[in-house]
Amino acid sequence: MRFGILVFPGTWSDTDCYYQVKDILGQDADYVWHDETSLDAFDSVILPGGFSYGDYLRPGAMARFSPVMDALNKFVASGRTAIGICNGFQILCESGLLPGALLPNQHLEYRCQPTNLRTERTDTPFSRSCKPGQLLDVPVSHGEGNYFADAETLIQLEEDGRVLFRYCDSSGQVTEDSNPNGSANNIAGIINEAGNVLGMMP
Repeated sequence: MRFGILVFPGTWSDTDCYYQVKDILGQDADYVWHDETSLDAFDSVILPGGFSYGDYLRPGAMARFSPVMDALNKFVASGRTAIGICNGFQILCESGLLPGALLPNQHLEYRCQPTNLRTERTDTPFSRSCKPGQLLDVPVSHGEGNYFADAETLIQLEEDGRVLFRYCDSSGQVTEDSNPNGSANNIAGIINEAGNVLGMMP
């Protein structure tokens, strides 16, 4: 597979994504600057974390207007996969590719810590290597990772099985204490209706 790693002004975990794809997974990867207008050369796209455009207005609010986002809309409409991590998740929500929004952490503190995620589904391109209920030890580093959606949207996400990862404790129990940012329903990651776009905060 060939991965495109989107880079906006202020993106900072693009090199981490490149290393994981290229050196750990052994797949092809290229950086894609935000003013590109085509993603046709790629099989999958990653929107890394960071502070795109300095998080002015809201995290991801300005990045959604970058030329590459039109290309991303066409890309995912074709059925190819995209994953947004941290700021990438915020950009996906701001652009309407995923529902909801990421608000300031409930306790209004920046959190950089390990978290446990429970895998809720294993029949997606993003989780097929996981076992049902598998716990993942994943660090978080964010100040605005509090996933919010209105009640109707949350019900729909749950009924459709679109919550892919959920914050939990070390035994897999979903608790208030295991939620690092106040996200609704302990949501850590969701997918779109088609199942080919994933946004996750950790």
